[in-house]
Amino acid sequence: QVQLVESGGGLVQPGGSLRLSCAASGSISRIIATGWYRQAPGKQRELVARITSSGNTNYADSVKGRFTISRDNAKNTVYLQMSSLKPEDTAVYSCNAEATWFQGRWYRDQYWGQGTQVTVSS
Repeated sequence: QVQLVESGGGLVQPGGSLRLSCAASGSISRIIATGWYRQAPGKQRELVARITSSGNTNYADSVKGRFTISRDNAKNTVYLQMSSLKPEDTAVYSCNAEATWFQGRWYRDQYWGQGTQVTVSS
């Protein structure tokens, strides 16, 4: 099992910045990738950014150049630095961990944090 705890959400003005944190605990060695997703009211959940265990990253087109995903392995934490925030970035942001392990055969699972609200408004 992997447990994820997000923090760092809040209210920010357009053009401002926020940093979200996702702290992992439990079977951390099984994690192969961690992603940040968001869901705005009335919209489908979408992938915002993802980082693999080897450090490869990918971003949604809507956040490229404004958001940066990174990780601190010593703290078992993944960050999402958000800059130049826009009202359309308003959503609940959730952390997701993809895990895989071998126990007679390969298993794959994913885990979610509780989510944190980000509101961009003047």
